Amino acid sequence: MKNMTVLISGASIAGPSVAYWLNRYGARVTVVEKAPTLRSGGQAVDFKGPVHRTVLERMGILDEVISRQTGGMDQTVVDTNGKPLTVIPGEFTGGDIEIRRGHLSQLLYEKTVGDCEYVFGDSIASLTETATGVHVTFEEGAPRTFDLVVGADGIHSNVRRLAFGPESEFVDYLGYYYALSDAGLQADPMMYNEPGRMLALAGPKAGSFFVFAAEQLSFDRYDAEQQKKIVIDRYQGAGWRVPEVIAQLPHADEFYLDSLSRVNMKTYHKGRVVLLGDAAYGNTLGGFGTGLAFVGAYVLAGELAAAHGDHRVGFQQYDDAFRTYTKVHRKASAGPFLAPRTKFGMWARNLLFQTGWMLRMMLRMTDKFATSIDLKDYR
Repeated sequence: MKNMTVLISGASIAGPSVAYWLNRYGARVTVVEKAPTLRSGGQAVDFKGPVHRTVLERMGILDEVISRQTGGMDQTVVDTNGKPLTVIPGEFTGGDIEIRRGHLSQLLYEKTVGDCEYVFGDSIASLTETATGVHVTFEEGAPRTFDLVVGADGIHSNVRRLAFGPESEFVDYLGYYYALSDAGLQADPMMYNEPGRMLALAGPKAGSFFVFAAEQLSFDRYDAEQQKKIVIDRYQGAGWRVPEVIAQLPHADEFYLDSLSRVNMKTYHKGRVVLLGDAAYGNTLGGFGTGLAFVGAYVLAGELAAAHGDHRVGFQQYDDAFRTYTKVHRKASAGPFLAPRTKFGMWARNLLFQTGWMLRMMLRMTDKFATSIDLKDYR
């Protein structure tokens, strides 16, 4: 793979992860990111089981990730009067190792910036495959040609749209939206439910974390004020401390709203273009996104190296290896669990955390999904 040129779209988690491995195997890597700077903050992400830990070890960042971990927090579910109903244990929400997305992104950037080219404030405008490479035009920069292109740009992937087709063909809406805001209240980690809507305070995701059921909405993904109004309208009339929280939303510096959606791809590659992480197998709040991205980056780069840079072989080997491992994302949906649409659903969810054997069984299932891949040692 010496001197192979690779363009990666996305500088969050998946992009810098695969950049690290591709550079290690000899490729010349460029990472392009639409945002003007590295994004800080964001919700907590986690790693589960020996497979995730092994990849972190082989990257040489396990100790650094552990040193920056936030530690899983128990979260108390309360009723409208603030009376505790049950406790969601930190081991359920935080896996074995929990770390803020922004801290993890910064760590990966620091690990790769000395060897890889980063271009911020730009985005891919077009992809044209030729017999020898991919001709890429950009929104801002001059056109360039690369041997391969990796789409690691999230569930609303621009690379997937350009190379595979419209988002509507590959992304299924799951009936819920979520919002993250730094506008919270002084509180211990708490979660409050009404049928079809949830608010969590001081939890692992953000100062305030909303999940609500809704018909599919249309809004500008880059207009935070419009998004804030959507959440404020959806939570009118809610009890507990919700009125206090939504009164602070207009003043929030950090705010993000998006749908709970699932990506369904028959194949993760097309010609010289390949998808990674949420762009290929995203499932919003599904609990496996970061681990899938890390393991996917390791396998994708490793299979390319094992194929001596032959993308036709390497991409197919990556596809075959990951098809089974990603099956968990094709079934799970966090919306009905976080914001059940009925009072019975809320009661049943709470009962899970009051029943030890049921909780242990669920934790064993998540561990099984996180380790259901034979991890090769490409080194």
